[in-house]
Amino acid sequence: MESFKQQFSTGFKESDGRPGIYPSEVALIVAMLSAGTVVGALLAAPVGDRWGRRLSLIGAVGVFCIGVIFQVCATDIPVLVVGRTLAGVGVGTVSVLVPLYQSEMAPKWIRGTLVCAYQLSITIGLLAAAIVNIFTYTINSSAAYRIPMGLQLTWACVLSLGLLILPETPRYLIKRGNKEAAALSLSRLRRLDITHPALVEELAEIEANHQYEMTLGPDSYKDILFGQPHLGRRTLTGCILQMLQQLTGVNFIMYYGTTFFTGAGINDPFKISLIMQVINMASTFPGLFVVESWGRRKLLIVGAVGMSICQLLIASFATASGDQNLPIQNQILIIFVAIYIFFFAASWGPVVWVVTSEIYPLKVRAKSMSVSTASNWLLNFGIAYGTPYMVDTKGSVGSVDLGSRVFFVWGAFCIVAIAFVWGMVYETSKISLEQIDEMYERVGYAWNSKNFEPSWSFQQMRDLGFSDSGIPPAESQLELQPSRTSSASTSQSDTGVSATSTSQDDKVISSLGHVDFSY
Repeated sequence: MESFKQQFSTGFKESDGRPGIYPSEVALIVAMLSAGTVVGALLAAPVGDRWGRRLSLIGAVGVFCIGVIFQVCATDIPVLVVGRTLAGVGVGTVSVLVPLYQSEMAPKWIRGTLVCAYQLSITIGLLAAAIVNIFTYTINSSAAYRIPMGLQLTWACVLSLGLLILPETPRYLIKRGNKEAAALSLSRLRRLDITHPALVEELAEIEANHQYEMTLGPDSYKDILFGQPHLGRRTLTGCILQMLQQLTGVNFIMYYGTTFFTGAGINDPFKISLIMQVINMASTFPGLFVVESWGRRKLLIVGAVGMSICQLLIASFATASGDQNLPIQNQILIIFVAIYIFFFAASWGPVVWVVTSEIYPLKVRAKSMSVSTASNWLLNFGIAYGTPYMVDTKGSVGSVDLGSRVFFVWGAFCIVAIAFVWGMVYETSKISLEQIDEMYERVGYAWNSKNFEPSWSFQQMRDLGFSDSGIPPAESQLELQPSRTSSASTSQSDTGVSATSTSQDDKVISSLGHVDFSY
């Protein structure tokens, strides 16, 4: 924005003589928000475990609001950078705790779709920002940039007010030993009576799973690497997924889209960026619809294949045509960037958050999500800070001047992403968070995870006394009784008890007829 450059310029001049901002200052202003988010993401685990997911989210929003006030009031770069850093701390904490909250409170049949809605809301926010910028960037005063900055407070207030009427997650309350509050929370979230058999069953499974996890060791940061079952592999999966999400190059378009399109010779970069944000938001919906039916692995692989093809085509054509900025070159750039955004928004945008919110056990979920999300923001910071030097066309000192050829870099990382998902990402759709532990225990290779079928529950482990390894006894030693969710009564002929004898719980359930226990 011209008004922004006039206010914050420290002497740099554009090629036409107008005030500008040095690439190093651009990198600092943009990237310090990401630096703050790294700090916020790392703080989210101890804060979320101590004060709860809900109260910690409200506190994070408060920190974000202080940062926004600094930004709105800033008249020079140092104050602006302080504001963006503080806002980043709030954003980083929220980015861990929101998908964590969603995954811990959602029933399994809608868990993936609900966490995808987190990414959908991000794309709606990006679109709203682009629309606001279209209306304000021509204003010849500081209102051009103060209005977009100030509007951030609106959504912070919406989030805070919503959290005031939502309960704490039942899994966190079980972790803190507050079973009664957990039952009330689950009752509100499921809209079922606290004595409903389905709710009692789900709460018992959460509690039994937590008790089992605690027998395997403490919930320390060391445990997220060396704990069982295979916590090191799971933490590595989450961290690298989050890094690869950034290395697909999406924030290159989101942060520097207008600058990049201007450098590529496109006359109306603000309008093109708005179009990209519309595509980004609309393309999230296909991911919402297929994340459960296709599964996480297939959607991630298809998305990475599509992104890599688009990016390599863009870079190849840019290399072949040189720096001529031909109209056909710009058209191809816009078309394939749009297709790339479609593949990202339908796959890697939402699904990475789904996977990293699901694969960790309750005792270390906050810590593992904190570390994996921090790795996302760390790469975000690196890309935000390094991009001006990678694509700068002004010939500044230290610039590589890749231009559109930078898509070779992003395309190569998309190919790496395909191989990583195939070899490391387990399929977590259609099973409960508690059953994911069993899958990592029993399934040795990620490509075999799609065929996994849970064979026992943590309630059975607790009640029947399975070993600490989590492996059920052989069938010759013990034949597991069917869960109440699949049968109202079990035969007890081996013990001489009449087959018509049922427990009190089974009598209650059988009298209910067909009840959906899919929670």
